[in-house]
Amino acid sequence: MKNENIPADIKSKSLKESREEIDRILGKLENQDTYLEESLSDYQKLIQLNNHIQNLFKKRFKEISEQKKNDKKKLIKKCKEDRSIFNKVFKKTKKILIS
Repeated sequence: MKNENIPADIKSKSLKESREEIDRILGKLENQDTYLEESLSDYQKLIQLNNHIQNLFKKRFKEISEQKKNDKKKLIKKCKEDRSIFNKVFKKTKKILIS
């Protein structure tokens, strides 16, 4: 199910709220007094909530991946800067020792 097919009331839920609603619906579906039409409606809502949670995880995974990528770039840049400083110090030291 695409993100556009998820109703706004579900899209606005946090992960915790979505999980709580799933638990509520599952409890209701486990009740043998539930009518088939209600069960179908609840099942559809479970699918929508599940897709919403999946989208939240995908979004968070992408954010974490981007952050790690940026951190890696910063670390590489810092290592290059440190290496450059080390090389300069090494050359100066070598020059002093040779003189």
